[in-house]
Amino acid sequence: MSEPDTTDTKPRLAGYAALIDRYGLDVIPNWHRSLVAVSGTHRVKTADSMVEEVYPSKYWPGESPGDHLEFALKYDGTNLGILASLFSVVDAREIQRYVESKPTGKYARRLWFLYEFLTGKTLPLDDLTKGNYVELLDPKEYYTAATTRHVKRQRINDNLLGGAKFCPTIRRTDTLRRFDAADLPKRCQQVVSSYSPVLLKRALSYLYTKETKSSFEIEHITPSSTRTERFISLLQLAERQDFCERSRLIDLQNRIVDPRFRATDYRSSQNYVGETVAWQNERVHYVCPKPEDTHELMAGLIYAHQRMEKDMDSTVAHAAAVAYGFVFIHPFEDGNGRIHRFLIHNILARRSFTPEGIMFPVSAAMLNNPTAYDASLEAFSRPLMGLVEYTLNDEGRMKVSNDAAVWYRYIDMTAPTEALYRFIERTIDADLVEELTFLANYDVTKRTIQEIVDMPDRQIDLLIRFCLQNRGRLSARKRASHFAFLSDDEVASLEETVQSAYGSNTTGEE
Repeated sequence: MSEPDTTDTKPRLAGYAALIDRYGLDVIPNWHRSLVAVSGTHRVKTADSMVEEVYPSKYWPGESPGDHLEFALKYDGTNLGILASLFSVVDAREIQRYVESKPTGKYARRLWFLYEFLTGKTLPLDDLTKGNYVELLDPKEYYTAATTRHVKRQRINDNLLGGAKFCPTIRRTDTLRRFDAADLPKRCQQVVSSYSPVLLKRALSYLYTKETKSSFEIEHITPSSTRTERFISLLQLAERQDFCERSRLIDLQNRIVDPRFRATDYRSSQNYVGETVAWQNERVHYVCPKPEDTHELMAGLIYAHQRMEKDMDSTVAHAAAVAYGFVFIHPFEDGNGRIHRFLIHNILARRSFTPEGIMFPVSAAMLNNPTAYDASLEAFSRPLMGLVEYTLNDEGRMKVSNDAAVWYRYIDMTAPTEALYRFIERTIDADLVEELTFLANYDVTKRTIQEIVDMPDRQIDLLIRFCLQNRGRLSARKRASHFAFLSDDEVASLEETVQSAYGSNTTGEE
C-alpha cells in the first residue's frame, strides 16, 4: 500500500469523496466523508447527521479506483446511488483489474457483484468455485432481507431490500437501534389493555375519522363527506388487504381523489411539487422522476415491498421505505401524499405492528409537527434538487433534460425511517393516550350529567361540546339558543362536571 504524498500537509480525500472529486461527479452527498491525514490522530466531526472522519496516514488506500472503492465499502458504507454513478464513468478494466488482484477478497467480491448488479454488464471474469459465501450488506450495520439470494458467481449472499429497479438502503443508526429496542408494539398494547373493548371500538371509529381529516389537511384539502367516508372505508380494509400492487394502487387513487382526476395508469407527464410565489414565478420544491422512468421504478418498489414484507425484521423500516419511496416516485398526478400515508397504515396493520382493533393517527402527528414531517421529505428532496436539470414554461409545464433516475432508484431511507419511528412514538405516548382518556372521561361525564338533568344523549353531547369550546363554560348565546330550559343552578353544576373532567383540555374557541 503506497503512502500519501507528504509535500502537502492537508488531509487528502479518500473513498467515495476522492473518486467523486477525481471524476467531477455531482451526487447526493454520502452521510460519511473520509479523509486521510499526513500526520496526526484519528478525528471525527459530526454535523446535521453528516460525519466527516479523518484517518491517520496508515489508512491511505492507494491511488487506483479499486483501492478507493474498497476503502469506501469499509469506512463510508454501501451507497448504491454513488456506486452506480461511479461505475458509469470508471473504466470497467479498472474494476476488473482490482477484482483479479484479490479474487477471493470479500470487498472485491462485493464490488464485483455490485458492478454487475448496478450496470447490468458482465465483467470478463470466471465464476468463483471456492470460498465461503459473504453477506453483501452487514446485517449489524444495515436493515437487510433475512432470506438471502445465493449468487454463485461471486459467492455472495444478496440481502438487499430490493432489486436493480428500486433498492432502498437503511442504516442501523444509534437512533434506530434505540427505537428497535423500545418495542413500541408492546408499549401500545400496554396502553390499550387498560381500556374496555367497547371503548376501544368507539375509539377506532373516531381514530379513522381523525386520520382521514389529518391526511387531507396536511395538503390543505377539506374533503366532502363522501370522500371522507370513502377514505375511512379504505382504512378499515388496511389490515386485510395488501394495497402495494399496481392495480390496487390505481384503484386506491381513484377512490380518494376528485372523480375528475382519477387515473387509469401511472402518470404519463412530468410532475413536480411547488408553489406560486408571484405572478409567473413558481418555486419548485421537488422534481419527480421522468414519466418514462415511473413504470420501472414502481415495479421495483412493489418488488422491494414484497421482499421486505416476507424477509425484513423491522416493520417500521419496511413501512418507511415503501411509503416514502412511493411519494418520492409520485406515480399519479393527484393523491400521492394521501396514498403515501395510507401505505404506512397498510403495512403496520398487515404486519400486526398495531394491536388488532386499533390504529395510529400518524397523519395527526405529522400535521402537528409539520417541520419534522417536511424534514423527513427534504432529507431526500433537498439534495436531489441540485442534481435535476429542468425548465418550466409559462404554462407550468416542466421538462427534465438530464438523466436523474439513479437517484430515485437507490435512496437512503435512514432519515425517513427515523422520522416515522418518532411519529409513531408520539402517537402512542401522546395522541393515542389522549384520545382514549378523552373518551373514557366522556362516558363518566355523560353519566354524571344525566344524573343532574335527564336529557337526551344528543343534548348532552352538544352541551359537552359547547363547554369544551369555551373553557368549560356554556356561553350565554349557546345557552339561549339551545339550553334555555336549564336553571342557573343546573348550568353551574353541569359546567363544574365538564371542568372537573376536561379542565386542561378546554380550548376557548368560542
